[in-house]
Amino acid sequence: MRSFAIFFGLVLALSMVGCKSKSPAGERVRTPFSGSKYESNNRFFRAVGQASSGRENIARSRAEIDAKGRLASQVETNIRRVADDYIAETQNANASDIAEKFQSLTREVMDTELQDIRMIGEEKFYNGEQFTVYVALEIRKSAMFRFMRQRARTDARIDKMTLKAIEDILDAEIKKADD
Repeated sequence: MRSFAIFFGLVLALSMVGCKSKSPAGERVRTPFSGSKYESNNRFFRAVGQASSGRENIARSRAEIDAKGRLASQVETNIRRVADDYIAETQNANASDIAEKFQSLTREVMDTELQDIRMIGEEKFYNGEQFTVYVALEIRKSAMFRFMRQRARTDARIDKMTLKAIEDILDAEIKKADD
């Protein structure tokens, strides 16, 4: 009888383990650099890149490229919003032309080099076969907009009226980023 009670207790314990509920989506995975500290805000553009490779340096390089691409995308999206807001607010007949030159300037800046990038974190993992690297980067918004203003001033294709409008737009964005 005692062995039956032990056997019954074991079967009951094993069946309880098998009843553990699982999420249909799977287990929650916490990746490095997740959370509000690594998200863009009113002062910084931030992005996290991730890549895997058999070689550590290649994984790191790919992760940096991924993060820089995400940063560039954020900057471009922000500039489109700013240009659209400018067109909506302005009664200027040349507003769409100014917005187009402003966006063109942004693409030119993005194609050359993102300025003032800081690495705010890097984590490496090795599973015996591959390295996985996570990289977190940030750009101070005000520094990026100041660089764009400087580029606009040196661009011979931009006339004085358009330059003044672009500087006004960038100065407003710098003020927002510094507040």
